[in-house]
Amino acid sequence: MPHDLPLITTISVGLGLACLLGLLAHRLRLPLIAGYLAAGVLIGPFTPGYVANQDIATELAEMGVILLMFGVGMHFSLRELMAVRGIAIPGALAQIAVATAMGTALGLVLGWGWGGGVIFGLALSVASTVVLLRALQDRGLDHSPQGHIAVGWLIVEDLAMVVALVIIPALSGLLGGDAQPIEPETAEIAQLGVGTIGAVLLITLAKVAAFVAVMLIVGRRVIPVALEMVSRTGQRELFRLSVLAIALGVAFVAASIFGVSFALGAFFAGMVMAGSTLSAQATKDVLPFRDAFAVLFFVSVGMLFDPDILIQQPFSVMVTILIIMGVKSAAAYWIVRAFGRDRVTALTIAAALAQIGEFSFILIVMGVKLSIVPPEARDLVVAGALVSIVLNPAVFRILDRLLPGPPAEAAPDPAEAAPLSAEPAENPGDQQKPSAA
Repeated sequence: MPHDLPLITTISVGLGLACLLGLLAHRLRLPLIAGYLAAGVLIGPFTPGYVANQDIATELAEMGVILLMFGVGMHFSLRELMAVRGIAIPGALAQIAVATAMGTALGLVLGWGWGGGVIFGLALSVASTVVLLRALQDRGLDHSPQGHIAVGWLIVEDLAMVVALVIIPALSGLLGGDAQPIEPETAEIAQLGVGTIGAVLLITLAKVAAFVAVMLIVGRRVIPVALEMVSRTGQRELFRLSVLAIALGVAFVAASIFGVSFALGAFFAGMVMAGSTLSAQATKDVLPFRDAFAVLFFVSVGMLFDPDILIQQPFSVMVTILIIMGVKSAAAYWIVRAFGRDRVTALTIAAALAQIGEFSFILIVMGVKLSIVPPEARDLVVAGALVSIVLNPAVFRILDRLLPGPPAEAAPDPAEAAPLSAEPAENPGDQQKPSAA
């Protein structure tokens, strides 16, 4: 039997090494993402030793993006956003504008053009959901006023990046990248006086609007009913399978029929499913799959990192880190203070945003694929992410010393509260009919 199985090899080596380095990161009190990215660097083409199959890693990363965006949609709370909309919406947009402007300036200095600079700046402007939520939970701040503002801020950032993921491919040619093929209907609309770029934007927005309408009108009714029907069978594995099928299926339909990204499709699938009475069970059941593919996503990003950039362009690396941890955090601090909030709230939000993560990687990888930014921009983003994620706990420890009084006692993480051997709670149907397994 042949053993040249690149898919199995890539998954087993990637997950195994990520587990080992994740454990090391945990012992060093660092975010686990740092270990996962380091695992990718070790099995990437720029370091000696075993090199994983990059094509397979890219497809696995796409699965990770779909499930990550599905999770973002599941946790999207319009109520939480509206509760802090007065500061979160203008504050997040202003902070994105400041960080994007600084990233664009660095991109122009490095000769990437304004389009490449904008993509680079956007990648530096958005914080990691995983790192921010874990930092708040570790200090028991996730249900505090500061935590509510930070989460609302993060939701606005995520929504802005979702919009960017839809618009960037349509504007690729204008941004200096590979122009997308012009379809006949685009040419016809362009002749009406709106121009090619205007026609591309109109068609893109029309497709997005059509997809959103289908999800809100049809999906909101069909998906919860489908989950209820599967739940009544009492088969937990069927329920888990249905959740995964909905997440992947909606993402595929969004891309193949409506021409929008997998990420946007998965986000709306999660957002619609969040309205179901079984959303908590769905979240619990899909969590292990999401975490596994999210690990592979971070590993695949680490594989793209060329450590030589630390030697070849140390100044660019330092400026990138300064934008992430200095300029962006300072902008957040002064924006929060400008809205009349106290110093403690401003410092907490500034510290929470002093890092980048998932959306940064998704944006910059898209920019490289569309030839809007060079590969070195991706290396700078990954380097900035690694350093900022590793240093974020230290930033909070410094913050704890600056703020009066002891830090709040950490709230238990729901995913870690139960022993590892505990069986997850059954869905409602399981109590009526035991699983065949």
